Amino acid sequence: MNDFDMKARVYIEDTDAGGIVYYANYLRFMERARTEFFRRLGYLKPALFNGFQFVVRDVSVRYLKPAFLDDELSISVALIGVSRFAFEMSQEIHRFDERLVIGFVKSVCVEEKNKRLTKMPNKLFELLQSHTIQ
Repeated sequence: MNDFDMKARVYIEDTDAGGIVYYANYLRFMERARTEFFRRLGYLKPALFNGFQFVVRDVSVRYLKPAFLDDELSISVALIGVSRFAFEMSQEIHRFDERLVIGFVKSVCVEEKNKRLTKMPNKLFELLQSHTIQ
């Protein structure tokens, strides 16, 4: 599995006063898709894994077109890089075949208690390597 895709519906709470998705809420859709990607890999609590956590370090988002109330969106995740300390994902949000948002997210692994950078466990590192798009 190199890609992951999930569907989401735009609800009133996702929109601004003009009826379009509020810009920051696209990050929420992307976060949910990353969480579901990890769930599919067998990690049911992706923010906290037995002594370590992944935290977002860098985010880049390009907004191409707006989404509107009641749209059905497709949010994709592609793992494009992994190291012992971090991983990077490319994400897109589509409405049918229309690309609305492009994003890149880099997350780093930190110790749960002191929040210092740490290596991710070997098993997880190898699993993520096997799902990285070349």
